[in-house]
Formats: sequence, structure tokens, C-alpha cells
Amino acid sequence: MEKTFKRCQSLYDVPTHYCPGCGHGIAHRLVAEVVDELKIREKTIGIAPVGCAVVAYDYWNFDCSEAAHGRALAVATAIKRVHPQNIVFTYQGDGDLAAIGTNETIHAANRGENLSVVFINNAVYGMTGGQLAPTTLLGQKTSTSLEGREKKAHGYPLKISEMLALLPGVCYIERVSLESPVEVLKAKRAIKRAFENQINNLGFSLVEILSSCPTYWGLSPKESLDWIRDVMQKEFPLGRIK
Repeated sequence: MEKTFKRCQSLYDVPTHYCPGCGHGIAHRLVAEVVDELKIREKTIGIAPVGCAVVAYDYWNFDCSEAAHGRALAVATAIKRVHPQNIVFTYQGDGDLAAIGTNETIHAANRGENLSVVFINNAVYGMTGGQLAPTTLLGQKTSTSLEGREKKAHGYPLKISEMLALLPGVCYIERVSLESPVEVLKAKRAIKRAFENQINNLGFSLVEILSSCPTYWGLSPKESLDWIRDVMQKEFPLGRIK
């Protein structure tokens, strides 16, 4: 029987280190599929900062660069300006992009840097112990909000995509999810558009992906997918924002 589903050329054949039910592995696969389909593997450069995806370069079979926590878009800007012929993207979590890296994110977007951003939003700090993140939902319990996020103490969840959409330098922003096969396919289409925008020199593109973190949500993998659909999407509605 002919094999119809196989590993992408842009993925290494290695075991995963991610927790069971984590969405990062799916997102890695989607990026790799897009790179292969666009035939840009030999000129793609990914930027992996600190966070759960700090070793993304162990999975992607194309050039990658490490960046300090929060500085992925600063590094990406430098690489893209020196090598404008390359396709440069960042792969960042909510703690990286929307907390310590907020400054780099806003100014790279405002300058209209011709970059693509894959933004993983799992509403918690995953690598460092499950602390409250900028995207943690009101009432959501974390290791640093044991009674749940409270608006007077912690503020509201930060909607970084809606904020960036106001900037004239931003070309495209879409929020997608990994909670079902249908949504995974939509996520892939959004990532592909973000890369195509860069190929066509249209400017800054960002795809926000709602992803599960069963370990720090204290849920099973199945329950985590349900939580994205039933709870998280009410705070972070899916769809094209710009």
C-alpha cells in the first residue's frame, strides 16, 4: 500500500520532548509543511527564543537561530535586513512575545518589518513552571495566581493581536486554533498566508495560535482541547483580525 502521509522534508526524524497533548508538535509540523509546499526550505531561517520551543531547531530541517528571551523579533529584523532574500520567521510563545518581548514585538510591527511571526498562545508560562502569563484568562489558576487571575491585581488578558492590528505597518493578523482537525487545517492556511506575504514583500504578518498545555492547565489532553473551544476562544475569538 502506498504511504500517503509521511514526514516532511523540513522535519527531522527525532522523538518529541513535548508533554503529551502539547500543541507545539502540531504547530512545528504545520510550519514544516508550509515551508516544503512553498519550496523555500533552502532559504528559510527560523528564530527560536527561550520558552517551550527553545529547541525548535532540533525538529526543523532548515536554518535556525537562537535568540535571548523576548528578543526574537530584534534578531529576526537584523537577519532579514542583512539577508533580505531569505524568508525569516519567529516562533514565539505568549510569555516571550507578549511579556518580556512586548517592546520588540510592537516596534517590529510598527516598522512594518517584512517578517512572519508564529505566536503560540497557551495562556500560561510553560517552560518555567506554569506561572501567570499576559494571556492568562480571568479566573484561571496558575502557580502564581492560586486563586485565579484577578483583574485588579493582575489586569486583563492581553490581546496582543488586536493591539498590533491597529498599527499601519502590519499587513496581516489572524487568530487560529489547534483544538480540532478542521481548525488545524485553518491554522496551516493562515501560516502559509503569513509566509506568502513575506515572499511578496507585503510587510509584517502574525498568526496567533491557541494551543493546549495539559500539564499546567491540570487537564487531560482531551479536556485541554475542549477548554480551548469552550473557554479560551470566548476571550480570544478566532478569525482574521487584519
